[in-house]
Formats: sequence, structure tokens, C-alpha cells
Amino acid sequence: MAQSLTLRQGGNAEDLCRRAWWVFLIGGIASIAFGAFALLQPGVALFVLGMFFIASLLVDGVFNVIGAVRNMEKDGWWIMLLIGLLGVAVGGYGLLHPPMGALAFVYLFSFESIALGVILVLLGVKVRKVSSREWLLYASGAVSILFGVLVLAQPVVGALSIVWMIAGWSIVVGILRIVFALRMHNTQGGLQPHLGLPAQVNADANR
Repeated sequence: MAQSLTLRQGGNAEDLCRRAWWVFLIGGIASIAFGAFALLQPGVALFVLGMFFIASLLVDGVFNVIGAVRNMEKDGWWIMLLIGLLGVAVGGYGLLHPPMGALAFVYLFSFESIALGVILVLLGVKVRKVSSREWLLYASGAVSILFGVLVLAQPVVGALSIVWMIAGWSIVVGILRIVFALRMHNTQGGLQPHLGLPAQVNADANR
């Protein structure tokens, strides 16, 4: 019975993908379009990414302020309020000064890259006793740290590298989504035998 339920759930998910194949197709086309645009106009793409980042800070700050004001009787509400006010201040300033938003996005990306590199190196130290391939983690961590440092040292060049990386990722993901959409669209009658449907239904579906 459990196996039957699993098959039904898997079939339902596959049926959903088959019926909504066009959603994956449109998403893939949009992803490729953004990636191509970012490669052709990296400055504009960086501006858009920076604005999204600043807008997210502003929205997060507003909701933190609202949450703090609504829960002033709780311990630590003022910490949430300060976090919210900081987000509102930084987000508002970034919207008024768009170049600062793009620069903040670049610096955030570089700090995250450095932090990820440090974590990978520490993970390598942890697994070296049980694996002989910890050098892969060391190498990945070193590259990530080096990339973050280079972005901090040369933010303009680093910004272009970030945009190109995001563009490449967007194009690859878009292609994969389109391939998946077309395969789902071309799949016909593959679900009925697994769903336990009557033979007549299977025959009708395969006509």
C-alpha cells in the first residue's frame, strides 16, 4: 500500500510537470534572455541586481520595524527595531543613490565568497581524517577566498566578473529548463500504468 501511495504521488508530480510544461519553457526562455542581456549590458544588469538587493533590505527593514512595534511587550523587541531601522536607512539611502546599491551588492557578494571559502577550508580540516580528498575542499575554499579578496581590491573588475558568473548560470539553468519542458511536452501516456488506472483508460489515453 505504501508503494502504491508513492507511485501515485510520483505520478501526480509527473502529470503536473507534463501539464505545466509551458511554465518551465517560459521560465527557461526568460532565464536565457536575462543571461544574454547581462552579458551584453553588464552595467545595466549590475544596476538591476543592486536595486533588487537594496529593495530587499528596505522591505526586510520595514517588516522588522512592524514586528518590533507590534511586540513591544516582548523581551528584545528593541533589537529587532534597531535591525529594522538600519535596513530602512540603508535601503532608503541605496534607492536614493543607485550606484551605492550596486556597490553594496558587489561587496556583499565578495564577503559571502570569503566566508564560504573559510567554511570550506574548515570542513576540509574536519574530514581529512576520514577522506583523502580533502584537498578538493581546500582548493575550493582557497579559490573562493581569493575571488572575494580580488573583488574587494578591484570592485569594478569584480563587479563585471560577478555579472558574468550570474549570466552564465542563468543561461545554463534556462537551457536545462527548456530541455526539461520539451521532454515533458513530448511525454505521452507514461503515467497510467503506474497509477493503477483501468485498462480502458490506458487504451483511451494512448490513442
